[in-house]
Amino acid sequence: MPPLKPTPHRLCGLFNCRERWSLSWKGWLLCLVFLFGFSALFLLRVHPFLAVADRVETRFLVVEGWIDLDAMRAAAHEFTNGGYQKVFTTGGPVHGSGPDRNPYSTSASIGAGQLKAAGLSPAVVQMVPSYVKDRDRTYSAALALRDWLLEHDSSVTRVNVLTEGAHARRSRLLFQRALGDRVKVGIISVPDSDYDAAHWWRYSEGVKEIISEGAAYLYVRLFFHPD
Repeated sequence: MPPLKPTPHRLCGLFNCRERWSLSWKGWLLCLVFLFGFSALFLLRVHPFLAVADRVETRFLVVEGWIDLDAMRAAAHEFTNGGYQKVFTTGGPVHGSGPDRNPYSTSASIGAGQLKAAGLSPAVVQMVPSYVKDRDRTYSAALALRDWLLEHDSSVTRVNVLTEGAHARRSRLLFQRALGDRVKVGIISVPDSDYDAAHWWRYSEGVKEIISEGAAYLYVRLFFHPD
């Protein structure tokens, strides 16, 4: 076995020269194939992952009041055809409208009005406003619902939360954390009318939605630990 060559040094030993391995053209080709496959899988699967639909059997529907009018009409259709007895609308203050403690300047109130306009009886629609304007709005809306249920109807043990698009997985996680183990939370995602969910990467609205909701979901999953 030939003796090893000494390693060259420069600048008083601050730098040295060593042999190293590098990718061959086959290695680079394999990396490109892997990268292409991962990108294709991400494009096809990330939206269904975030816009999850997983109903539970229940008589109670929860609708996030900020969703757009088309989604609210879909919520009314879900209520009418899903065997529900009561629908709760949730949400906090609408920016720039009224004092913070005015329930009628909240998205919960707006959502309740839209459901009634879509044909639901006022007797089955219950708005549950929250009063947190800028931070953790979904979680605060879920806490308001928890408090309302504890005060008015503690028999509710299963609910379906209806929301829009890629917000669904985060909504389910936050509502489940707020409502606790006593209430089982199902989730329903209705399509976002601003883009085609099957080809979201072709639309600026779809790209912004996936980036923002993906980052927000990771934040909630990894770092959001309320008392």
